[in-house]
Amino acid sequence: MRKFKYAFGVMAVFAVAQAAQADTLDIVKKRGVVQCGVTTGFAGFSAPDSKGEWQGLDVDVCRAVAAAVLGDASKFKAVPLNSQQRFTALQSGEIDLLARNTTVTQQRDTALGAISAGVNFYDGQGFLVSKSLGVKSAKELDGASVCMQTGTSNENTMADWARANKVTYKPVVIEQFNEVVNAFAAGRCDVFTTDASGLASIRISKLSNPDDYQVLPEIISKEPLGPFVRQGDDAWLNVVKWTLHAMVGAEELGVSSSNVDEQLKSDNPNIMRLLGVTEGSGKNMGLDEKWAYNIIKQVGNYGESFERNVGQGSPLKIQRGLNAQWTDGGLMYALPIR
Repeated sequence: MRKFKYAFGVMAVFAVAQAAQADTLDIVKKRGVVQCGVTTGFAGFSAPDSKGEWQGLDVDVCRAVAAAVLGDASKFKAVPLNSQQRFTALQSGEIDLLARNTTVTQQRDTALGAISAGVNFYDGQGFLVSKSLGVKSAKELDGASVCMQTGTSNENTMADWARANKVTYKPVVIEQFNEVVNAFAAGRCDVFTTDASGLASIRISKLSNPDDYQVLPEIISKEPLGPFVRQGDDAWLNVVKWTLHAMVGAEELGVSSSNVDEQLKSDNPNIMRLLGVTEGSGKNMGLDEKWAYNIIKQVGNYGESFERNVGQGSPLKIQRGLNAQWTDGGLMYALPIR
């Protein structure tokens, strides 16, 4: 009987904890701010600018959610987290949303109390080396020392790839991202491996002579990056998921921050539903009918966000590639708002 009472008590506490985390939308509305977990500084994705204001592709997800829920894209707080802290911060309720170049994996979607809300950047793990090393392919790296950050999927991916290609290497695993960068720049390792987008960011923003380095052609994994929320909170999951789809869908429909007001007069049924002229989508999520209008007006569509943060309008100049619209051969495909 005691065991039964103890087990029942534990279950009750767990149920209360779940209930406390199952109303994020209401909590955010009352608080008036979206607490958003980001990196400690990753150019193009989440980093403070010269004015101390956070910018980047992931930060735009935070801003878009704030615009959808609170009507104001500025009503978010960036919470810098390293790789080891990110899921704990989400699980504990310290943050409402994790938008931190995080790969969607089966393990993360099922065993960490978190769940993916979509993909905002399709990536893959690659290799950054000094040109002085004289290699043209990752398969020439046998015996090399490889810098990587602990607590990421990069360790297992690197081990699997090396085993499959019969390449030996010496791992140099460091906890803090900036320390990994410093170790590579100081020559403590021959290679830096992480997501290719990260390598592009590191090369441009962290190394004193970017032209002395190159990203090798091999991409050794699929790294779909996107925002995460807590499991068991479907209302909040819907908000974050459809915020992302609204940005992608707006680009597909040709609706941008510069023409969104004009598009309010459109007779295209898809645009009318997106912008709340035809009501329903806002009510379905407990939001104002102008939720998507506010996102597009204040943040822009996905293409605008991509270009200014990581695309041709940015120092990174990453090609759209897999992140192009599906109509242009990419993987960006918005689910229909109807």
